[in-house]
Amino acid sequence: MTNRRDFLKTGAAAGAFVLATPVLSRAEVFAQRLARQSALPAMDPATKELLVEALDAATSGGASFADARIGRYRNNFVITREQQIVNVVDTDTMGVGVRVLVNGTWGFGASRNLTKEGVVAAAKEALSIARANALPAADRVRLAPATPTPDGRYVTPHTVDPFTVPIEQKADLLIRANAEAMKVPGVKFVNSNMFFVKEEKNYANTEGTFTTQTIIRSWLPFAATAVKPDFSDFQTRTNVMQPAARGYEFLTESQPVQNARKWGEEAAEKLGAKPVEVGRYDLVLHPTHLWLTIHESVAHPTELDRAMGYEANYAGTSFLAPPREKLGTFRYGPPIMNIQGDREQEGGCSTIGWDDDGVKPDKFLIIKNGVVNDYQTTREQAPMLDWWYERQQKPVRSHGCSHSDSWSDVAFQRMPNVSLLPGEKDLSYEDVIAATDKGIAIVGDGSFSIDQQRYNAQFGGQLFYEIKGGKIAGQLKDVAYQMRTPDFWNAMDLIGGKKSYEMGASFFDGKGQPGQVNAVSHGCVPARFRNINVINTGRKA
Repeated sequence: MTNRRDFLKTGAAAGAFVLATPVLSRAEVFAQRLARQSALPAMDPATKELLVEALDAATSGGASFADARIGRYRNNFVITREQQIVNVVDTDTMGVGVRVLVNGTWGFGASRNLTKEGVVAAAKEALSIARANALPAADRVRLAPATPTPDGRYVTPHTVDPFTVPIEQKADLLIRANAEAMKVPGVKFVNSNMFFVKEEKNYANTEGTFTTQTIIRSWLPFAATAVKPDFSDFQTRTNVMQPAARGYEFLTESQPVQNARKWGEEAAEKLGAKPVEVGRYDLVLHPTHLWLTIHESVAHPTELDRAMGYEANYAGTSFLAPPREKLGTFRYGPPIMNIQGDREQEGGCSTIGWDDDGVKPDKFLIIKNGVVNDYQTTREQAPMLDWWYERQQKPVRSHGCSHSDSWSDVAFQRMPNVSLLPGEKDLSYEDVIAATDKGIAIVGDGSFSIDQQRYNAQFGGQLFYEIKGGKIAGQLKDVAYQMRTPDFWNAMDLIGGKKSYEMGASFFDGKGQPGQVNAVSHGCVPARFRNINVINTGRKA
């Protein structure tokens, strides 16, 4: 995919993002971005002064490199059930984090005290920890080069800041949506929530980078549960709207009140669905489902720290290891499989201006024509692959995947947006179904299980449709498919085109010790997978 393609929201589906036709040259797009950036507010002078104080204290104390982050992190949750407001939660935290490199060893300190004394104390704490961490046999950190950004500004594109919308207005929208779903015969329970995140991040490092960013993300989880009259079965339709890096307008434009009755009807329809017969089927996976499979079986195993064994205690390792044996040789999938990492898709939950190393992220192919081509990296990690980049005649540079979920946490490698790119033929979801003789179409993400190396897995979903002779023949239930990652992806033989491209997202993805969360989007097109093992999750022994 070239830089001339822009991701724009369309009315094709609630919460869906579609790959639009390019209309501007690369030079025109770049000029527009510069114009937008210059119109954004600059870093507050008092904040910049505190960042400089922290860096001065770090370098005078012996740091060869240092960076500092002053941030305010806010969350707002509104939770409802039927006609009740169950809970409203607001969190707000602000402080400074200082990271130093002393003789090739990291140290980190943080403080809520946003005064000169507070930031200097955080820097001194970081220096002390760096010296304590300097074990004689430990590897020394090398940082990949990064171009300094003296005045970086970024704000998530949005129309309405969700933190300016009254709680009463948010709750009213949810309760009206709940009421519409409750009108469907058989629907007995409805839960809906609004989640909002706002991160105001100011960053500086000793190489001359100063960036200020405001990141906004919005999400509306919704669940309608239908129950049979004899209470012998219940079915739920949930995960109907995907999170996005947009403002409050994203939720209203997705029309939850207008769509709620349809979601309730889908839950009720599942009560009459036919239990699936165990066996092998061709699967047609809608983007609202496939994004999660990508997240678990492609995005996680291509994190370089996993492949190097650094996340073994908590998040796990990766079957895609060691990198020297996999890069350029391991066939992850067929030639039509191209997986891109980026942090620039409009609406993407991982989309930013600069990462928490102060790096402007780039677009890169993780899987190229089905073969492993790269890993997700930070400035510290990129030199671990210097041999590969030299072979490819590419510079050693970070892909901009450094992230911390708070001012008080250490930045480390987190996912960019990881996406399956469209195929050459502009096929739709319906086209892929029409080309399938016997199979199952799956819409929406559901429960899943995957091992620590992301190799063996099982995925459920929301809605399952039997395909016969290229047509939908009715609903199924209790469907889950089993997979081994490379076998599964190599079974993919048909994918949709650019008009069928949508983004799904994970709002709270955990990793690290102590644990941190981040949000990430995965764009994809509908895809068909041949001869996949399907089990019945409702069958009793």
